[in-house]
Amino acid sequence: MQSEMLREGSSRSPEERLQSQRVSTQSPVMLSERLVLRAPHIEDIDALAHLANNAKIATMVSRMPHPYTVADAAAFVRRANNGVIGKAVFAITKADTGEFMGCCGLEVDPAEQSRGEIGYWLGEPHWRQGYATEAAQVLVDMAFRDDMIEMLDARCRVVNTASRRVIQKCGFQYQGTGMAPSLALGGTTAVEWYRLDRATWLSLRSWGGSR
Repeated sequence: MQSEMLREGSSRSPEERLQSQRVSTQSPVMLSERLVLRAPHIEDIDALAHLANNAKIATMVSRMPHPYTVADAAAFVRRANNGVIGKAVFAITKADTGEFMGCCGLEVDPAEQSRGEIGYWLGEPHWRQGYATEAAQVLVDMAFRDDMIEMLDARCRVVNTASRRVIQKCGFQYQGTGMAPSLALGGTTAVEWYRLDRATWLSLRSWGGSR
């Protein structure tokens, strides 16, 4: 998603970088304590290809091919910015440096507008530091601030213990298991399904237990 690491505006303050991002895209820009979630940029392509070309990631993400090339990254950025793969696709970047770290998104069920599903991935250098949970919580909060969304789903492979922890930390409750396609594996794989409804989200926010 960029050249090795996103160095966009490395000499500028986080506030100046954030302002330039708002000018360059109409997609929402969302902040958390350590992260900026914003639309993918052309400048992200090399870093995207570098981080995503990892079987440990691709085999855990439903629609990611492996190997993952610069051409794949360029196509992803183009489709994301054209709205082809939804209107809530974000690059995950560090708030203090602008470094590209991965992607996340919210997909609304076209047949049932009150239901959505979140997804996310991070490059391996950024694992085990709480970034995935932080990004996922931003997505969850964004989704439920939309009055149309009443429930969110999240899925992970049954062998993906790290993603399971992220989902559970965000307040999702286990619903069951099933099968889902995997582009990298060339078939289907067993997944766990979790759900969070608006009432539970509100109770967690008032209690502070989803953070």
